[in-house]
Amino acid sequence: MKTKPQPSFDEEFDELVDTFGHVTGVHSLTGRQKAKKLPTVPAPGVRDRAAQDALSRLGTEDESRENLNFSYQASRHEAGWLRDSLGEFYEHRWFDDVLRLVKGGKEANVYLCAANPTSGVPWLAAKVYRPRRLRNLRKDHIYREGRTDLDSSGRVIEDDGLLHAMRKRSTLGLELLHASWIEHEYQTLLKLHAAGADSPQPFARGHNAILMGYVGDAVTAAPTLNSVDLPRRLVRPLFERVVHNLEILLACRRIHGDLSAFNILYWDEEITLIDFPQAIDPEQNPSAYGIFVRDVTRICQYFQEQGLRVEPRALAGDLWRKAGYRRGPQVDLRYLNAEDAADRGFWEQVRREEEKPG
Repeated sequence: MKTKPQPSFDEEFDELVDTFGHVTGVHSLTGRQKAKKLPTVPAPGVRDRAAQDALSRLGTEDESRENLNFSYQASRHEAGWLRDSLGEFYEHRWFDDVLRLVKGGKEANVYLCAANPTSGVPWLAAKVYRPRRLRNLRKDHIYREGRTDLDSSGRVIEDDGLLHAMRKRSTLGLELLHASWIEHEYQTLLKLHAAGADSPQPFARGHNAILMGYVGDAVTAAPTLNSVDLPRRLVRPLFERVVHNLEILLACRRIHGDLSAFNILYWDEEITLIDFPQAIDPEQNPSAYGIFVRDVTRICQYFQEQGLRVEPRALAGDLWRKAGYRRGPQVDLRYLNAEDAADRGFWEQVRREEEKPG
């Protein structure tokens, strides 16, 4: 009798996600419930020195990833996937234990980790990407238009052979696209944290994961804003805080690209924007303004449901102009033929739209 093959981790998790929409280890939390804040995070210089001290001791104190045993009760497939994705962080003493699954989705899972004391914080969030899903994201070309491809060290990929592999989506090309997608999120987090945005602090990145600041406490992770019924007194202040973050994003030449109440955490009357792998440059992506309007509209819809009166398109236009970006559609000149009358006519029409006042 033939034995039924054991399902892979991806197959096991896909079944759960398809059934429940997402898998989460958090407890529900409403805006009227009071939650404790995390301890104050040390200043960047202190954290950096602690990390450097830890790295300097690697020769004598590092632990092999094979010895990474965690409190989280993972399946055999998931445990192997975690060791492969997080083992380097464990060896570099960023964390000591994986405590539990915070949230699981089709592109990535987030785990709560007990940080090593040298990290300067009590907990870390490990965002671990699911390669098979990430390599097959729908419409990812919309977000990749106009942005450079990065390797896992943050360097721009300029080798023609590698770029060709990425365009053809060969096995190597898919691996490079996967690494570039993760690196773009990491670089965006670095920019936003330095600019004072309400976003997780990035600590380190590996070939398949990013370690970042955790929002919540040891028992409860911060819920997403869409699951929170805000007290009336917080509706306008939090909306204005989101708008402030949109302004910071634009100042950093970033548009989230998938912003909604599902990608904003709420904790102790404060917000944290998350999930930036698809973030785009407003000056490089020809679809930038339309994507920005969509982000603003989704945010406004949530706050409208909370009783706030706001006009999303007018707000998007005001923020766009305030940031100094061109009004109207943007066109990548690489896709236009200067010798084609239709292309020339289209370009002139775009220019006229952009020169209109207001």
